[in-house]
Amino acid sequence: MKTCIPNLRLAMLPLALAAAFPSFSQSQAVPQLKETVVTATRTAQPLGDVVADVSIIDRAQIERSGAVGLADVLKRLPGVEISRNGGPGATTSVFLRGAESRFTAVYIDGVRVDSQATGGAAWESIPLALIDRIEVLRGPAGAVYGSDALGGVIQIFTKRGEAGFAPFAGVGVGSYSTRKLDAGFSGASGGFDYALGLAHEKSKGFNARPIAGQNPDLDGYRMNSANMRLGFQLSKAQRLEASYLTSDSNSGYDSGLGKDDRNLHKLQALGLNWQAQWTDAWSTRLSVTESTDRYETTPSPYLTKTRLRGYTLQNEFRLGAQLFTAALERKEDHLQNAPIDQGRSQNALALGYGFTSKSHTVQLNLRHDKDSEFGGKTTGSAAYAYAFTPQWRALASAGTAFRAPTLYQRFSQYGVATLVPESSRNAELGLRWSQGASSAGLVVYQNKLKNLITFASSGPCASSFGCYANTARAEYSGATLTAAHAIGGVNLSGSLDLQNPRDLDSGRQLARRAKRHGTLAADTRVGSWLLGAEAQLSGKRFNDAANKEVLSGYSLLNLSASTPIAKDWTLLARVDNLADKQYEVARTYATAGRSFYAGVKWAPQ
Repeated sequence: MKTCIPNLRLAMLPLALAAAFPSFSQSQAVPQLKETVVTATRTAQPLGDVVADVSIIDRAQIERSGAVGLADVLKRLPGVEISRNGGPGATTSVFLRGAESRFTAVYIDGVRVDSQATGGAAWESIPLALIDRIEVLRGPAGAVYGSDALGGVIQIFTKRGEAGFAPFAGVGVGSYSTRKLDAGFSGASGGFDYALGLAHEKSKGFNARPIAGQNPDLDGYRMNSANMRLGFQLSKAQRLEASYLTSDSNSGYDSGLGKDDRNLHKLQALGLNWQAQWTDAWSTRLSVTESTDRYETTPSPYLTKTRLRGYTLQNEFRLGAQLFTAALERKEDHLQNAPIDQGRSQNALALGYGFTSKSHTVQLNLRHDKDSEFGGKTTGSAAYAYAFTPQWRALASAGTAFRAPTLYQRFSQYGVATLVPESSRNAELGLRWSQGASSAGLVVYQNKLKNLITFASSGPCASSFGCYANTARAEYSGATLTAAHAIGGVNLSGSLDLQNPRDLDSGRQLARRAKRHGTLAADTRVGSWLLGAEAQLSGKRFNDAANKEVLSGYSLLNLSASTPIAKDWTLLARVDNLADKQYEVARTYATAGRSFYAGVKWAPQ
């Protein structure tokens, strides 16, 4: 079930033309200097001062996308690819700049989310309906976040209450008997702010494995989720905030002819934060967080549960154009996956220095993590940006990062207790241009990894089938070109990724990642309607490490439209995969054909 691109160079030609005219789109916001981000350094800073490669997605963009899952929104960003074993409720991987899914550190309202069984976040279990904002940092950030951030960081934020009372409700229907409901409210009064959201989505889905030996049935899913975020201004200088998110999903998959199993996934993230502004120059933040990831299959008996706890004390000292940060952090990981019942901890000291002037920006970070199992690991990064005109800015950075072996890789029957961390060295150069609503950017990067953990032949573990081992090396190198521009009332945007994610020992292309992929989008207003079109393009990939199973390239066209239909009411309609292309992102697993979605939202202003 494959659709080839006869000539990928021709298919990519519109992207190259769009890149020549910097662009804007409904799926990629034009960076505004007044916007602030926290992901790059873990401190709030204007987007215009950030040296790192960062993208932002807000709630309005999420709603206009009509996407059914978080991964479907992320894959429209530069440097992002996904792989999924079927529909939106199926196991999903997200690759930042070609890096493994487990190499992206994921946070929900500052709460770390990960699995110590599979490694990486369960993307399919994070409810898109409750997300207010997403920040995506491409490139290693180990000197800021410690373990896990070899490929990048994705921070997910739920809504924070603002002055007044703001209720909302939405309902939508789509192909494959998809149903979506969400509702909630937010507000603030007398130093207290609050936000609450509830969401339900359900779909009958499609036959995820249309091959011999598997059931020709529909593999659907359902998800119920909720979030709460509360804040209280204790005094003029101190604030207390609590956040909670939970999702409970149930999805089906084929496990043979006449055999169907269910994925039962429950995700919870709880955070408590205290902030104090002691003086104009000195502030303190204390965070205590906990997340749990529970995954079970039935009737096939499998159960795994990861619990992560975090404690962070961070101080910031600002002296004119300079910012000094010092943080103490403790992470505690625990895995229950019978017969495994193991835990570990990491204590860290992280130091940062930033300097920003009219033309120069410097960011330095140094961090030392001490793991209870394998000892110490030091990471560092240095970044510099020079604005040589008001419109042009050049950037350069280098840094190191690592990921500790998962508890499953160390203590399962395939595990080896002496595994060492996977580590990387990254260097990148960038050039950015912006003027008004137009912008363009080019980033060239090289990220080399060693001690990569793979499943090797039998060895010191309990299994005679094979063991985990630090046997591999990889390189993620490439260039990302982005652009945005408005022409005659039409907003254009485009991104093009030329990359070479490869195994350094064999020279082969890493599985399920293309050497070329990109997007091209346009939107315009016609009367009260906002109309949009988007093309997603990807080159050839391989499903396996041996590069023998080819996944052909593909191109998709999506259309969207939205308009107010009454006071406080908005209509959204979307068509994805307009040409009904058949393609694969994982071998033998189907993807959605032509899909329709329509929804209405009520949000009093």
